[in-house]
Amino acid sequence: MFKKIPALLLIALWMGFSMIPMSDAGPLEELQHALPEKVMNWTKAEEDQFYDSQTIFDYIDGAGEVYRAYNMQRCLSRRYVTDQGPAIILDIFEMASSYDAFGVFTHDPDGEELPVGQGAVYRSGWLGFWKDRFFISLYADEETDAAIQALRELAGKVASLIKKEGPKPQILSRLPKKGLQAGSIRYFHDHPVLNRHYFVSTENILHLGRQTEALLAAYKRKEGAAQILLVKYPDGDKAKEAHSDFLKHYLPDADPSGMAKLENNKWCGASVKGPLLAVVLEADSREIATDLLGGLIGKDK
Repeated sequence: MFKKIPALLLIALWMGFSMIPMSDAGPLEELQHALPEKVMNWTKAEEDQFYDSQTIFDYIDGAGEVYRAYNMQRCLSRRYVTDQGPAIILDIFEMASSYDAFGVFTHDPDGEELPVGQGAVYRSGWLGFWKDRFFISLYADEETDAAIQALRELAGKVASLIKKEGPKPQILSRLPKKGLQAGSIRYFHDHPVLNRHYFVSTENILHLGRQTEALLAAYKRKEGAAQILLVKYPDGDKAKEAHSDFLKHYLPDADPSGMAKLENNKWCGASVKGPLLAVVLEADSREIATDLLGGLIGKDK
């Protein structure tokens, strides 16, 4: 026979079990519970969907690999609908760090800049921004005035729910300020992402991977323009190996200083110091290339 459990004990057990989901809830669940059910005339439609680094391909097959390249942890997707306009899709990507959330944002930053989160852009019915370790994407099926207003209002609400800002990658401090085109900066880890922005080689001659941090950036000065790549490796030996392979496979005609003139009359050069490898992929003159290489790794920071 079953023994009767005292009422007070039942209450205590119920309270204990009811607390478990909240104690186990991660930051994405905390955001989910705080998200608005309604924005203007748009209301939450069906149940929210969650995706991890594997199931994300079931949701966004083409772009899934990009989020994985930035150490995506999970994604929360919510749909808002109205009888008076297009549906709005809210996707919140939780990344491993604020560095990676910033990196996803820099992957495709074209558009009108907005004062939302730590950086936001809007274009053609899509609004994206990042804050702390989250990258947020909002999309309207059709670009109407009301939908644009709802996108902006929803973005502001989501941003306000993320209580703190996250640091940007420290490697950014290595970029010389003179002539830097801020909108050109791309932060990433691996070889396929590099080739999406600037094709170097089908082979991973720069030894990029999850343990590396890399920047692409463009410069415009009165002397001319240039495109640079800066990579930080786990240690100096790995940086030297990458430097050697880059010269061997990409710049075999480099002089002893690591510089060579390309077939398009641009200049390319590479230099290594400690765990840092700096590459000027193309520059209008040798002087600009030399100056940028020195600015990238010529002094400790």
